[in-house]
Amino acid sequence: MKESKRLGVQGMNKIECTKLRSFEEAVELIKDGDKIFISGFGNAGDPKQLIKALVESDKKELTIISNDLGSPNIGLGQLLTKKKIKGLIGTYYNWNTEVAAAYNAGEITVELIPQGSFAEGIRAAGVGSAGFYTKTAVGTALAKGKETKEFNGETYLLQEAIRGDVALICADKADELGNLVYHKTARNFNPVMATAAQTVIAEVGEIVPAGDLDPESIITPHIYVDAIVLRSC
Repeated sequence: MKESKRLGVQGMNKIECTKLRSFEEAVELIKDGDKIFISGFGNAGDPKQLIKALVESDKKELTIISNDLGSPNIGLGQLLTKKKIKGLIGTYYNWNTEVAAAYNAGEITVELIPQGSFAEGIRAAGVGSAGFYTKTAVGTALAKGKETKEFNGETYLLQEAIRGDVALICADKADELGNLVYHKTARNFNPVMATAAQTVIAEVGEIVPAGDLDPESIITPHIYVDAIVLRSC
């Protein structure tokens, strides 16, 4: 049973998620030192206004778990420019040269994970698995320090589940219960991240009454969502 440590919401007992008044209120649910999932692939499916509020907040010593970190001083990259990050877990940082500079200077830690293993590691956390074995990255620098095991004469390495304290995600619509639907490829990492954090905050474009969403279109059930905040145009 999923339990929010910030909102006091406990799994199957939750009838309606919290509708927050502002993005500033949303980021107050984040604590210094938290591990934070932030959804998106490039500029698609990222919670832009939640990111902006986090950048403008006083939060620090954060570990950001995301596919990438945008560009220098743009989007997620602003968190690094403003020295709010102590660690990164993700797959692609080539667009942001400040990542390499900060890592080489010993200012942050970086854990690089192949994109498929990254997505599956998050999904594993969501289903309660400790991890999984994969052939991806075997024999490369990314396998350093990771356990390996032989299966049918081939070497696999252990990718542990990836868990977070808070997930900041983005959806096209939500109903008042917190059920979410996404817009095409903006769906990307949002559904798996919603399952793997203790507290899930969704930035949404529209909030409709319960029952208005087509049940076949709902990707993230409300049971995973602790709070929603309406995106301004």
